[in-house]
Amino acid sequence: MTVTALVSAKSSGVTTTALALALASSQPSLLAECDPAGGTIRAGLLQGRVDASYGLYHLAAAERAGDDALAHTFASHLIPLDGAGNRRVLPGLTDPAQAAGLSRTWPALSQVMRVLSDEGGYDVTIDAGRIALESGALHPVLTPAPLLHGADLVLLVVRGTSQSLSLARYVIDPLKAELEERGSGADALGLLLIEEGPARAHEIAETLRLPVLAALPFDPETAGYLTHGGQPPRNSKRNPLLPRARTASDNFRAAASRRRLQRQYPQPPAPAYPQLSGVLQRLSQGAAPRG
Repeated sequence: MTVTALVSAKSSGVTTTALALALASSQPSLLAECDPAGGTIRAGLLQGRVDASYGLYHLAAAERAGDDALAHTFASHLIPLDGAGNRRVLPGLTDPAQAAGLSRTWPALSQVMRVLSDEGGYDVTIDAGRIALESGALHPVLTPAPLLHGADLVLLVVRGTSQSLSLARYVIDPLKAELEERGSGADALGLLLIEEGPARAHEIAETLRLPVLAALPFDPETAGYLTHGGQPPRNSKRNPLLPRARTASDNFRAAASRRRLQRQYPQPPAPAYPQLSGVLQRLSQGAAPRG
C-alpha cells in the first residue's frame, strides 16, 4: 500500500484532508497525527473520548526501550475510527512542547509506518502539519522531516486562493531539496488542491511547477464533521468530499506504484544529440545515412 505525508505552508486543512483520506480509503487505513504543533483530532472528531494516556508522545519513551517496545506501544495506541477497526488513528500531541522529545523517535516511527504499509496492507496517511523553516531548510524540531523522507508521496495541501499559493511557493524548494538529498527523490512531492478560491488545478500546477495529484471539493458540512465530530453527513451528492477522497487515495496508490517501478527500472538517459541518435538508429537498421 502507500505512505502519504500531508504538509502545508500555513493552515490549509491538512488534518481535515488527512481524515477524509483515511476514512474514505478502499483499503485498511491508518492516520498518524504527527503535527509538532499539536493534535486536534482528540478534541475534535473524537470529541474528547480519548484522553492523554493515548497518543503519539508515548512512543518516545517506547522507542528508547527498543524496537519491540515501540511496535507494541504503537499498536496499543491506535484508536478505531469505524466499528470494524479497519480505519485507525494515532492521536497527536496534547502539548506542542512535547515535540522536542520526539526528534530521535521520528526515524523509527517512519520504519514502523513503512512496515505497516508494505507488510500490513495499510494505506498510511501522515498529518505532518505546517512546514517550519530555519535558514532555508526544514526546522529540525518543528517539522518531522524523517517521516517525509520515508513517505512514498509528500503532498503540499493548498487552496486555490492567492494567499495560499503565495505562501506555498516559499516551501517548495526546501521540500524538494530535502527529499532529493534524504528522501526518495524530489519527484515524490506533489500538490493536493482544496477547491476553494478562483485558481484552477492547471493554473496552480503551472504557477508552482508541481503536479496536482488530487483536487478535493470545498465541502464545509463534511469538513465541519471531521473537525468537530457529531453526526456525519449522508448526502454524497451534496457532500462530495468523502467520495472524492476515496478516488484520490486510489490515485495516490497508483502514483506511488509507478514511482516504485521507475526507481526499480530507471529510464535510460536521453541522448545528448538527438540528430546523431537518429543517424545511429538508421545505421543499426542497415540503412546508410543520407549525406
